[in-house]
Order: sequence, then structure tokens, then C-alpha cells
Amino acid sequence: MVTELMLAAFLMAVGLSIAGAGTHLYQWLSNQQAALRYDGKTLIHTFGHLAVSFVCGPYIMLQLGWHQEKGGALSVSSALISAVVAFGWAFITGLLIVGAYLAVLG
Repeated sequence: MVTELMLAAFLMAVGLSIAGAGTHLYQWLSNQQAALRYDGKTLIHTFGHLAVSFVCGPYIMLQLGWHQEKGGALSVSSALISAVVAFGWAFITGLLIVGAYLAVLG
């Protein structure tokens, strides 16, 4: 049981690492903030935004959960919900990345 738990933690770590690196790379190259969106001037831009949203989504969700309310307090429920969604999403992203890695080099 411990091996399955460690595998799940590893997949989440890979997914979150790829999401964080992809987010910062996107922001550096495009000089705009990464966001969850699907708009675009052309169809290629739309698919590019969808790909960025899928890969970088867990990191963006973690950032969305840390917004402050009036008075400077953090909403615990918002932070917990965004963390649960982000880590679940990171698991799926990590599973796809590690699966593709093993399929190519396995």
C-alpha cells in the first residue's frame, strides 16, 4: 500500500513541477500572466491557450486559492478547494507526462 501511495505522490510532484515550470516559462516568453482561458485571435491561438491551461492549470489553481479577502484575511475554504482541485489535476498531468515518458523510452 505504501508503494501505491508513493507512486501517487510522485505523479503529483511531477505534474506540479511541470505545471510550475511551464507557467513560468510561458510568462517569461509571452510577457503576460498565465491564466485559465480558451480565447484566441485564431484557432491556433485558441488551441495554444487550451494546451497552456491544461499543462499549467494545477499551478494556476494553487495561485487562485491564495487571494485575500477584505481586511487581508485568507479564505481557508477557498485555499482548500483550490488545493484539492490542483493536486488532483497535477496527478492527471503527471500521469500523462510519466506515461508518455515511459511509452517513448520504456
